[in-house]
Amino acid sequence: MIEVVDGQRQLKACQRIVVKIGSSLLTANGQGLDLEAISHWAKQIVDLHHAGHELILVSSGAVAEGMVRMKLTSRPTDLPSLQACAAIGQMGLIQTWSSVLDRHQIQTAQVLLTHDDLSDRRRYLNSCDTLQQLIEWKVIPVINENDTVSTDEIRFGDNDTLAAMVAGQVHADLLIILTDQQGMFDADPRSNPDAKLLSTVRALDESLFEMAGGGGVFGRGGMLTKVRAARLAAKSGCPTLIASGDSDRVLARLMAGEMLGTLFVTDNDRMTAHQQWLAAHLQTAGRLVIDAGAVNAITAQHRSLLPVGVKLVEGHFERGDVVECVDHAGKRIAVGRVNFSSRSAELVKGLASDKVYQVLGEARSLEMIHRNHMAIY
Repeated sequence: MIEVVDGQRQLKACQRIVVKIGSSLLTANGQGLDLEAISHWAKQIVDLHHAGHELILVSSGAVAEGMVRMKLTSRPTDLPSLQACAAIGQMGLIQTWSSVLDRHQIQTAQVLLTHDDLSDRRRYLNSCDTLQQLIEWKVIPVINENDTVSTDEIRFGDNDTLAAMVAGQVHADLLIILTDQQGMFDADPRSNPDAKLLSTVRALDESLFEMAGGGGVFGRGGMLTKVRAARLAAKSGCPTLIASGDSDRVLARLMAGEMLGTLFVTDNDRMTAHQQWLAAHLQTAGRLVIDAGAVNAITAQHRSLLPVGVKLVEGHFERGDVVECVDHAGKRIAVGRVNFSSRSAELVKGLASDKVYQVLGEARSLEMIHRNHMAIY
């Protein structure tokens, strides 16, 4: 767990680190991958590797490289063309990372993931095992979304989200997101000269969304997704550092405790492996709209969801499927494995426990979702 002591961040103890590098830091103004920049990043990663840290790299840049190879002057807007660019560019991206790290006698491995890989229990565990073996072999995984087979409905949508989910999957001690911004500000610095850089914040602070989401391109285009990623990583007990990749030797300086960027801390205990798998579900089989009492019982008292707290059942699902629980405003409260089919859930919603047997005749469980099979947001 990271602490802030005497104004300095204590990061040296973080052994397993996921580093996400954005495409703006890896590409040369529409000229494809920037070999000089990537070589620079490789040297920083190597230094941390030799210092005993376990590195997992999430790298953007495949689409930009694919566009250059296909001599496209503008980014495609249709999904098939974007997927084709990603497939072409991925060849150059992994080849570049492999070659620059090989100069330092460090092996790399390409890992392409989709949302389905993390939402399917068996595939999730298989990828966990593979990443763990790579780390034990001191190989640096280079991870990206498998855009070629992803669809609009099940895409991560951005590598910030992917990095946060990988951080939870590998039980990382720290997630570092490098971007073209200095960190998280309390307002848009592009339009507000009085905006202040936030040094340390609580990842689950709801006010961060308003700060990140207001103010044009800055909020909508970049920082909002990073705040969401930091929040997702925090659910697994992993803190997040968002910092400028333009800062000289940024990784070494961050790990030395220098106050760069914004540190998103979490006071949550780590999720169990099963809860982490549940939290990986960006898409679910259905939705349960729950009342204020159920929200409090789940979030404050860490209790199971009972049928009496369910106000509305949406979607078609079977017993054992993963569904999300939302409040009356549609805010996600939790996801979990439901003990009733959507048909049965519709029949028992709003009912006290002693009425459930009367309506269904029999029931394997009185909880709609048991607390042990739930990940709270």
